[in-house]
Amino acid sequence: MTKKRILIVDDDTRNIFALTATLRIKGFDCLSCTGAVDAIKLLETDEPIDAVLMDMMMPEMDGYEAIPLIKKIPSRTKTKVLSVTAQAMLGDREKCLAAGADGYVSKPIDVDKLLQILSTI
Repeated sequence: MTKKRILIVDDDTRNIFALTATLRIKGFDCLSCTGAVDAIKLLETDEPIDAVLMDMMMPEMDGYEAIPLIKKIPSRTKTKVLSVTAQAMLGDREKCLAAGADGYVSKPIDVDKLLQILSTI
């Protein structure tokens, strides 16, 4: 069985570091980008990616703008995109799903919940 590859998109390198360390321990292979523009460029290649963890609040291009663009990439229509956000107010989950996210995880991340979601990819 090959490792699932997760692309972590977050403008805060501390979040990338923590998520990468946690997911690698659990047997995932991780790539990262510090911005949505770079993530989209990577996703337009044939790089194997099983899921994307997308921070929703980033400068330049946020997750709400990036997710629909990712979903329009012909080779990525089935790639799972999970929104990761500190915005945990009523309606935020729905807003993320309306943008095209396949799932929603609030910060600070509940690792067990994240792993449960990733087990479905």
